[in-house]
Amino acid sequence: MFVDDLGYGDIGVYGGSHPTPHLDRMAADGLRFTDFYVAQPVCSASRAALLTGCYPNRLGFHGALGPGARHGLDPGETTLAEVCRSRGYATAAFGKWHLGHHPPFLPVHHGFDEFYGIPYSNDMWPLHPDSVDLPAGAAKRKRGYPDLTMIEGDAIVDPVVTPDDQRRFTTELTERAVRFIDAHHDEPFFLYVAHPMPHVPLFVSDRFGATAATDLYRAVVRELDWSMGAVLAALDRHDLAEETLVIFTSDNGPWLSYGNHGGVTGPLREGKGTTFEGGVRVPCVMRWTGTIAPGRVCRLPMMTIDILPTVARLIGADLPARPIDGRDASALLLDRPGAASPQPAYFFYYHRNHLEAMRAGRWKLHFPHGFRSMEGRAAGSGGRPGKYDYDRRTGLELYDLESDVGESRDVAAEYPDVVALLLELAEVMRGDLGDKLTERAATGAREPARLETEAAP
Repeated sequence: MFVDDLGYGDIGVYGGSHPTPHLDRMAADGLRFTDFYVAQPVCSASRAALLTGCYPNRLGFHGALGPGARHGLDPGETTLAEVCRSRGYATAAFGKWHLGHHPPFLPVHHGFDEFYGIPYSNDMWPLHPDSVDLPAGAAKRKRGYPDLTMIEGDAIVDPVVTPDDQRRFTTELTERAVRFIDAHHDEPFFLYVAHPMPHVPLFVSDRFGATAATDLYRAVVRELDWSMGAVLAALDRHDLAEETLVIFTSDNGPWLSYGNHGGVTGPLREGKGTTFEGGVRVPCVMRWTGTIAPGRVCRLPMMTIDILPTVARLIGADLPARPIDGRDASALLLDRPGAASPQPAYFFYYHRNHLEAMRAGRWKLHFPHGFRSMEGRAAGSGGRPGKYDYDRRTGLELYDLESDVGESRDVAAEYPDVVALLLELAEVMRGDLGDKLTERAATGAREPARLETEAAP
């Protein structure tokens, strides 16, 4: 289950104030990661990484695709669904796709037998409130968004998604997921539930209306927790708990400018749209009864790019023919003796191929770059955003995340040897995927697929 814009500090087991009994129980029955990362702190790029095992810039993905985009995931890339289908798994995707909204780019053409959901973010519709901190041109484009559609397979089944439809999203997608489990419980299956919530605009079903009246974000998180509980209950009803690896995580950190309609990062710095910990470190809970010991906590780094090769190893599938960046983390999941983080370092690109930061062991190195911040700014409320400060900059800064998870004390001057080592690793990555901040061209990046002729969205 991949939710949208959930903060590191939003669920109970991570110290959050919102009641999340099902996720808390899932963590008690399984494994909670404290240092789990997404590859980029934004929608499309993050999803591309999860489903392909690649850094998104290797695939030509940057940022979030809008309704006007004419590119999508290339058919030559191998998705997690295709890896599973190669071993006879039934596959389904329900929820938000955001890897290309034209028919050739949709999930049913990337290894999924079924798809029901929206093509991109739920705020990309005409009802999005004008963002007060956007330049005039960008604000005009938001006001000019087309109607949001609901898609089944590769066909539009509802041309105009309404607010009432969005209120039913979480319930409807959960019901679809449970029906899929009921229909395929006697065969192997891969189910990808990508909830649009709690990305703004927030909507929740009548089931949680009482909570929504006083705290809408809290109600949305409660409903997502209910959804995870319903999926787990369906697995348990069919005696599949010991045969099923269940993963819950988020695509990036919270959208801090939305204030009470956004999440919180707990002790982490900044949020979505930055490569500080609050943007790229996300909650992650896994359950596999009888295989993953209950109540475990993993404090070693892992990233969404590692999920595809890990699943491939667990089910005996071949890795994709094209190079990927993820590595098998099954030893970490299964707590094998000597298990370590699957990668010596993780790299955080953002914008159009800017290498902004990296993580290696306890160390986080930021390269000089600009970033946005809500520090000292008034956050928005009621679904309208506050105004970011876009003029912040960081230098070459080193943080010891074991003692300073909030990235508040630069220790680069105290550990020059560590900085030098990390710079060497970064140069290797720049030689492969490039870095516009240092004017390095990529040698190992591939292109997304692009429409050659007009196609209806």
